Amino acid sequence: MRVVITGGAGFIGSHLCQALHDRGDDVVCVDNLASGRIENIAHLLESPRFHLEIQDIRTPLAVSGPVDAVANLASLASPPGYSRRPVFTLTTGSDGTKNALDLAATHQARFVQASTSEVYGDPAIHPQREDYWGNVNPTGPRSMYDEAKRYAEALVAAYVREGVNAGIARIFNTYGPRMRLDDGRVVTNFIAQSLRGEPLTVYGDGGQTRSLCYVSDLVRGLIALIDTPVHGPINLGNPHEMTVLQIAELVRDITGSTSTIEYRPLPQDDPTRRRPDIGRARNELGWQPKVDVATGLAMTINWNRNHRAVEVGAVEVGAVEPSRAAS
Repeated sequence: MRVVITGGAGFIGSHLCQALHDRGDDVVCVDNLASGRIENIAHLLESPRFHLEIQDIRTPLAVSGPVDAVANLASLASPPGYSRRPVFTLTTGSDGTKNALDLAATHQARFVQASTSEVYGDPAIHPQREDYWGNVNPTGPRSMYDEAKRYAEALVAAYVREGVNAGIARIFNTYGPRMRLDDGRVVTNFIAQSLRGEPLTVYGDGGQTRSLCYVSDLVRGLIALIDTPVHGPINLGNPHEMTVLQIAELVRDITGSTSTIEYRPLPQDDPTRRRPDIGRARNELGWQPKVDVATGLAMTINWNRNHRAVEVGAVEVGAVEPSRAAS
């Protein structure tokens, strides 16, 4: 296959680029580098089966040659990032998704939209199933991201009704190597603070929950969705639910840090619960996560020690064997 991945230099996008390339596909990475990094895909640049196109998907996409599939992962996903650029985030999700869909339609290619668990908002239904319509504040401080993704889903559904072969993945709390330490999400916040020996900032009482999915598991799910005609939406996430306080304490234990816990007020519209029902993914894609949270966190922490020494500072704590962390 020849697969176009928008947002391919980002955290998840770069892992998807690598996995598709490694299985023998030709990959066209489209990114405007608003949040993606060249270093994420630098190891692929010498391959004749990998092509980087620096483009903004808010304008029509200029991709030459055949296209068998398009995976749209272009979006600011960091809360501080999309809060700083709300209109950019909304137009990437609206105009950008339409341009990516038009590229797929022109080539009669399979299209996969990377949506998010944020379409459920602060859910009144638990765990979250794909038939739940959500509880989203359309004008709140997170609305630029939530509503961009909700509109993108509606747009994909409209194109499906007009004959485009498209599917929607709702992604839950992914983490792993190449995540930016300044992206403002719980895993990266706790890793950076632990490695620096700083207090771990827990918002509210820490009782709100998240379900953490390691990036290699998510990528397997995205590839399964690329390879099938399933429309979805389909939840892709790890149903192992943890409180934010439990995540903070686990990161602190794995790093061997002496950081304390510092509590701060809960931000407006911060979801109180997150856990995917993945029955549809199991039944329709044959997919479920394999990497347990402790093992995934240990691998993520060790990667950051090896690749982000300047960002995390010179904190001397030894690397952790993933097998030890899982015990």
